[in-house]
Amino acid sequence: MKIKRFEFNMFVENCYVLADDSCEAVVIDAGCFHKEEQLKLKKYITENNLQVKHLLNTHLHLDHVFGNPFMLREFGLRAEANQQDEFLLNKVPEQCRLFGFEINEPPVSLGKYVCDGDIIRFGNTELEAIHVPGHSPGSIVYYCKTEKCAFSGDVLFHGSIGRTDLEGGDFNELREHICSRLFILPNDTIIYPGHGNSTSIGAEKMENPFFR
Repeated sequence: MKIKRFEFNMFVENCYVLADDSCEAVVIDAGCFHKEEQLKLKKYITENNLQVKHLLNTHLHLDHVFGNPFMLREFGLRAEANQQDEFLLNKVPEQCRLFGFEINEPPVSLGKYVCDGDIIRFGNTELEAIHVPGHSPGSIVYYCKTEKCAFSGDVLFHGSIGRTDLEGGDFNELREHICSRLFILPNDTIIYPGHGNSTSIGAEKMENPFFR
């Protein structure tokens, strides 16, 4: 599986395009806010002849959903995410104003709910949805067992965890679910987070200060 990372918008959010040798693909967290960012993502998809089968959101905070209207318009895809985060979509314009800017396009509704244990398929690849609440009520980690990697959104970072002071956040819940749901994965599982550089389950178990 080929993984392409883009860094988008003023929050330096990681968007990932996953594709296998079938040329089928998924996009995770299309946070492309600016027109040039949207064109950059479209160019990569079209130049590599990818057929995007799913637009996945790890959660629905503003910086991870900026590009959802673009993906619907250009590729006919509505985002798939956990229902417990759906209330956040209506709050995106207000959140943008709190940060001092106006939203680029109004949020669009979800196309499908992702539940814990769901399997998302594209080409010859499968992603398992793992519900890890705490950063947001509906945070989902997408785990690919065969490729030994997971896309953690804002749940787990290199040397840190997601903030829990936003609506629906819960520090104890996040820490507990990382331990019970992610730290049971093999130590060599690579973690691709929603911001910053990749890490591994083994490294975070040993070095992350929130778990010492």
